[in-house]
Amino acid sequence: MIKANELRNMTAGEIRLKIEGLKKELYNMRTEARAGRIEKPHRINEVRKDVARCETIIREKDIQAAKGQKDKSEKTNAK
Repeated sequence: MIKANELRNMTAGEIRLKIEGLKKELYNMRTEARAGRIEKPHRINEVRKDVARCETIIREKDIQAAKGQKDKSEKTNAK
């Protein structure tokens, strides 16, 4: 399980790579589950939540960046 604080210390690019890896892992686990040979079925839910957590942190970073852009443009327009 990935902690949110760990993700906040990563760049958006690193988080996107992490998401890509987690989605591949999730695909493989689902395939194994269908074949009936998965050892830890609870891990599927953990990986799904990790993907959601990563996407949430990326969204937070996007909102912060947009807010920073908005603040800069307002300061420029006020002058």
